[in-house]
Amino acid sequence: MRTKPDGEDYLALFSRYKTDFGDVYMDPEDDRFRLLFEQICKLLTQPSAFNLGLPEQFRTTAFRYLDGERGTVKHMSKAENRHFMLSDLFDYIHLVTKMGGSWDQSGR
Repeated sequence: MRTKPDGEDYLALFSRYKTDFGDVYMDPEDDRFRLLFEQICKLLTQPSAFNLGLPEQFRTTAFRYLDGERGTVKHMSKAENRHFMLSDLFDYIHLVTKMGGSWDQSGR
């Protein structure tokens, strides 16, 4: 039995916005990507086995952003920071989902 969200849920959400997310960090401000960032943060804060396997930095940023933590909200108010996070998360999820493996938090 799968727990939700999983990698396919993230990829389905990303696919609604752009086919290749590798270079989104270079794109100008776009309300579509602001909405995507909000949606991704909501997914990242859901309890699932997949989310627990993601790098903690993604989840921490999402929790802090949605909780209104001042420093995180200020940092993520810049489009390039939101876009960079989306690009990194897309790359990571794409690799894990399509190639297998997971984040090794032990550093090995």
